[in-house]
Amino acid sequence: MSRARILLTGAGGQVGWELRRTLGALGDVVAVDADTLDLCDADAVRRYVRDLAPTLVVNPAAYTAVDKAEGDAERARTVNAVAPGVLAQEVARLGALLVHYSTDYVFDGSGTVPWRENDACAPLNVYGATKLDGERAIQASGCAHLIFRTSWVYGARGSNFLLTMRRLMRERDELKIVADQVGAPTWCRDLAEATAQVLARIATPGGFDAAAPWGVYHLCNAGETSWHGFAEAIRALDKADVALLPIPTRDYPTPARRPLNSRLDCDRLERAFGLRLRPWREALELCVQAA
Repeated sequence: MSRARILLTGAGGQVGWELRRTLGALGDVVAVDADTLDLCDADAVRRYVRDLAPTLVVNPAAYTAVDKAEGDAERARTVNAVAPGVLAQEVARLGALLVHYSTDYVFDGSGTVPWRENDACAPLNVYGATKLDGERAIQASGCAHLIFRTSWVYGARGSNFLLTMRRLMRERDELKIVADQVGAPTWCRDLAEATAQVLARIATPGGFDAAAPWGVYHLCNAGETSWHGFAEAIRALDKADVALLPIPTRDYPTPARRPLNSRLDCDRLERAFGLRLRPWREALELCVQAA
């Protein structure tokens, strides 16, 4: 029996690195990064997918520099919207499956209730708008797809809040941390392992179950906290001697506006696939131990 051929983009990123580990049990993984496949070149992306003819395309690659995107909107749109649309068109032509990752930033952050998948989207910044455009391009293609919206992703490598805080806590006596933005820190390893578990549930000898519940799902670690609460948890695990001062968003101006409410309701994922990620504090502790 032939094994599935899996195209993984963004293999050098924190999510991509973890996916490279977890997807191996499902098939033969062809992992590419920006040096191998330039997502800004739509024709190159199209040719690559046609030549490889994968059974599954997993796309964690994205333009994630939220503030930089405000002045680099065209490149952000190309990577976050145009490239996923091209991947989706080719996946539809092949009759394959596309797994794509999106963000809580598609919402405007109003209220305090966790966002559900069918809530109205109204991104506050270029990054969120381009990620939403990517979702819509995938949906318009008609391909079989799973779009996982996640939040506040971190890990033991790459560039993320955990690593930045650990460094700054060694260098400074006091840090001011935003305390009125609330969401769920999500360990990239849990994200990758949950992806593999979902795919294992719908895998068939010839590919994937055509009757699977395709669509958009929220996928993040359980619970909620603020960035300040996240930093406090990191400080406790590192036993760092640093003062953490809570501040409102207005006292920490950035080029891109951030949503205050990044809570995501993950009930739909549990109903469809029987999965719910572990609490964020437990995941953070495991990540720090593994680093």
